[in-house]
Amino acid sequence: LYIFLLTNVCVLCFKVLNESKLQQVDMLMLHFTTWRHSLSATALVEGKLGKSLKKVLKKVVAKEAHEQLAISDAKLGGVIKEKLDLSCVHSPAVAELMRCIRGQMESLITGLPPREMSAMSLGLAHSLSRYKLKFSPDKVDTMIVQAISLLDDLDKELNNYIMRCREWYGWHFPELGKVITDNLAYCKSVRKIGDRTNVAGSDLSDILPEEIEAEVKLAAEISMGTEVSEEDIGNIRHLCDQVVEISEYRAQLYDYLKNRMMAIAPNLTVMVGELVGARLISHAGSLLNLAKHPASTVQILGAEKALFRALKTRKDTPKYGLIYHASLVGQTTAKNKGKISRMLAAKAALAIRYDALGEDTNAEMGAENRAKLEARLRQLEDKGIRRISGTGKAMAKVDKYQHKSEVRIYDPSGDSTIPSTSKKRKFEEVEEEDATEPMTPAVKPKKAKRESVIEGE
Repeated sequence: LYIFLLTNVCVLCFKVLNESKLQQVDMLMLHFTTWRHSLSATALVEGKLGKSLKKVLKKVVAKEAHEQLAISDAKLGGVIKEKLDLSCVHSPAVAELMRCIRGQMESLITGLPPREMSAMSLGLAHSLSRYKLKFSPDKVDTMIVQAISLLDDLDKELNNYIMRCREWYGWHFPELGKVITDNLAYCKSVRKIGDRTNVAGSDLSDILPEEIEAEVKLAAEISMGTEVSEEDIGNIRHLCDQVVEISEYRAQLYDYLKNRMMAIAPNLTVMVGELVGARLISHAGSLLNLAKHPASTVQILGAEKALFRALKTRKDTPKYGLIYHASLVGQTTAKNKGKISRMLAAKAALAIRYDALGEDTNAEMGAENRAKLEARLRQLEDKGIRRISGTGKAMAKVDKYQHKSEVRIYDPSGDSTIPSTSKKRKFEEVEEEDATEPMTPAVKPKKAKRESVIEGE
């Protein structure tokens, strides 16, 4: 039996000469041969088989293939058994044996004082930490978090700059802001025109359509703006240059974020879009943290203030947070937004876990779930239309089963020749007859006088 042990100095391989002593875990007496070779610790931490380790183990297999190898990592043992066909042992007795070896490390490795051992331990810890930071999957999440934060900051700065540019140049040429509604086209036009007197000789065909260009030239002739100096025009042009540069950088950053999201979380990107997905990852901190959240939390992520205010005031809790900006929720009517956001959050939670913990990088599951949500959305919308028009109830109505006999029954209503009149008609005729009769005072009949008959005796 060989003992394979990872230490802070090197990787050691010991041979157990008396295997019967392993039966008594609490009373282990160690007898070992010397250590074999020093290996890379980073591959062993991840459970991978390095080249140098493979060479050492091949020598062990060539000499004594029937021997077993005791290891502390079951994952590494599976790799060794698969590639070298060497049986590995991982048990509590092996763990106790390795603990005892570490306790006697200074006596087993001669020539190393305790101070150097501690220095080696510190160096190994630093190198492993740097390796994990270098190859950490969370590092890519950090790039997404920083990119979406920068994108939001750029949008705010662009809005401020464009508003300032419109207000500043509006003193000189106020009609231009009403003619050109697009902000980027407005800044490019201002940068090219400069003073409004130059509009007639300027060619704006590469920026504006022909109709708008003609309208701008017409407005410049009758403009009511004030006169400004060349220095003012120069500063305004410099501001327009900043707006155009920031807009171009924003487009480049958006493409970078889109490609990064499709590489890291393709299913989430298909479900909710790259911007909403990046904001969800940024709000949770990382993709792995977002995968730990249930669907109900993903649904209201970003609406924490409204949630706690609703819980405090005992009112209705919010139905959606950042997921409200997804395209599926946006194209839904106000009545069905809550249902669609709940279903979208459930499917998005599955997509997030698949992206964070799965081995595949395709977006088939996200596309399939999105198709199901779109079908459900059409069903909800059609149901609402049918309910409004009244055709839904008619289509859903089922006739009650009634047994209809083929035997004909004689109808006696045709025997009488007297026309049948309704009760309402009879009542109306009686009222008319009462109205035609003259009103006569009612005379009470006189009572007959009783004649008293006296019978004589």
